[in-house]
Amino acid sequence: MMGCTDRHFRYLLRLISPEALLYSEMITTGALLHNDPAEFLVHAKDEPVILQLGGSDPEALAACAKLAETHGYQGVNLNCGCPSDRVQTGGIGACLMATPELVATCFTAMQSATTIPVTIKSRIGIDDKDSYEDFFGFVRPIFEAGCRTFIVHARAAILKGLSPKDNREIPPLKYHYVTRIQKDFPEATFILNGGLNSVEAVVDARAEVPHVMLGRAIYNDPWLLQRLDAAIGLQPAPLDRASIIAQFRHYMQSQLTQGVRLKHMTRHLLGLYLGQPGARRYRRYLSEHMFEDNAGIEVFERAQTFLTPSLRMASS
Repeated sequence: MMGCTDRHFRYLLRLISPEALLYSEMITTGALLHNDPAEFLVHAKDEPVILQLGGSDPEALAACAKLAETHGYQGVNLNCGCPSDRVQTGGIGACLMATPELVATCFTAMQSATTIPVTIKSRIGIDDKDSYEDFFGFVRPIFEAGCRTFIVHARAAILKGLSPKDNREIPPLKYHYVTRIQKDFPEATFILNGGLNSVEAVVDARAEVPHVMLGRAIYNDPWLLQRLDAAIGLQPAPLDRASIIAQFRHYMQSQLTQGVRLKHMTRHLLGLYLGQPGARRYRRYLSEHMFEDNAGIEVFERAQTFLTPSLRMASS
């Protein structure tokens, strides 16, 4: 979810869902340690939120875990599942599944540096090392190091030959790996991720596992989070959709006065009216004009005029 779950999108999601646990986009240790950390870690009213880190050096990860706590995050997560070429070049992300002992060492260093929980996110394997025995072999040393929460995208990652997008769709989902590993390590919690793109899919999955994580499905349709809350009995948002959009519009205006470019916020709003009449023209206008140097809130307002009158009135 690099480039997606930044602080602006999380602000919107917290308006939609008061209780969902949110995760940041993956931020590398180098970005935090060689720049002003506040540039990457500042956030507001999106708690509870977990900082996701990319890295492989235990000392650097420990320092970043401490920064996560200092900046008010409720947990820190080490990404061992991202298959992008950029991440592979740095020897992080899904590459780490080849070195579970190193991941265990990283976990120990991170947990020793902070009082907030440290968790691991992974795939079920990489390339041809995707048997259940391979997955078990990855989890065991990390569990023995003390990790008790694993988020598992239930596909293997193909490091050579597939794009990040294809790696989200082509390798087959193997949910049974997650239910089986939960039985093998009953003291840990395994959170299922991957292929969950509807209320029905989530309800079915939660009959087998206690927790699930969604990524692209929520990014493409933010209101899915609201429908999920209703389906599983979480506290509903105190605001209706019109009020949520109005409040996020106010947030955008505030950020614009602080020098934030409109594009950094409205790029997260392309799916806001998914499936509604006029949504295609709304997206097209927003996409064509939000990158302009002088783009202001009027670009978002103009994009909304392409929606049907009832939607226009509801969200103005």
